[in-house]
Amino acid sequence: MARTAALSSPTADPMNRAALRPLALPALLVTTLLIAAWPRPALALFGDDEARKAIIELRQRVDINRQAAETANARTAEEAREAEAATRRSLLELANQIEQLRGEVARLRGQNEQLAREVSELQRQQRDVQSNVDERLRKVEPVQVSVDGQSFAAQPAEKQEFEAALEALRRSEFEAASQGFAGLMRRYPDSGYTAAALYWLGNADYARRDYKGAIEAHRRLVRAFPGHPRVPEALLGVANSQMELKDNQSAKRTLEDLVKAHPQSEAAVAARERLKRLR
Repeated sequence: MARTAALSSPTADPMNRAALRPLALPALLVTTLLIAAWPRPALALFGDDEARKAIIELRQRVDINRQAAETANARTAEEAREAEAATRRSLLELANQIEQLRGEVARLRGQNEQLAREVSELQRQQRDVQSNVDERLRKVEPVQVSVDGQSFAAQPAEKQEFEAALEALRRSEFEAASQGFAGLMRRYPDSGYTAAALYWLGNADYARRDYKGAIEAHRRLVRAFPGHPRVPEALLGVANSQMELKDNQSAKRTLEDLVKAHPQSEAAVAARERLKRLR
């Protein structure tokens, strides 16, 4: 009986539950191995009832171990499935986040492209406005010009009118030139072009045989601008117009005044030749 008690005691049995719990072998295989391993002389010491009880107890232990192993395997499988499901959920969430980020990036890229187009359009408009402003300023801001060795500031429109009248005179359009110079002086009475305009107006009137008009224009130049470099030529023009009008006495006096006032001028050389013919 002491042997039977020792076999049935969990503490005395070397194959206790703690040792059998990790096993996951089938119950029949474990039982067969245990029986085969049990010393046959020892089995002979037991009666049939005791042997059956020992076998039953061993089978119960095997079943308990098998159930524990199955439970552990089931728990491990469940945990693996849960981990796999959690991983899939994480991957799905990550994919959704990536897709959202892609959409956000696409939206921002579209906004940037729209902003770039708007900035480009604003820059173009700014350039157009600046160009228009510059053009308007060019039309109204005074410019520095130099005529007959004299420099002065003139309005762009004023400069354009003088050059247009002078170009008409070069093309022998004497009527247009005369009107251009006269109109310039009416519109710009204080113009720096006045002296030159009077001189060329006298020449235009002389060319179109308006000798009185030519005399008036040249005399205005002499009176208003006595130090102007065109004064000697203007006096010679007065004398030429007087001779065309058959007023030789007046022409002679004008030529003498020219030689006396401007003896070193080229106009004085021409005046001396005309005086010889008038004598």
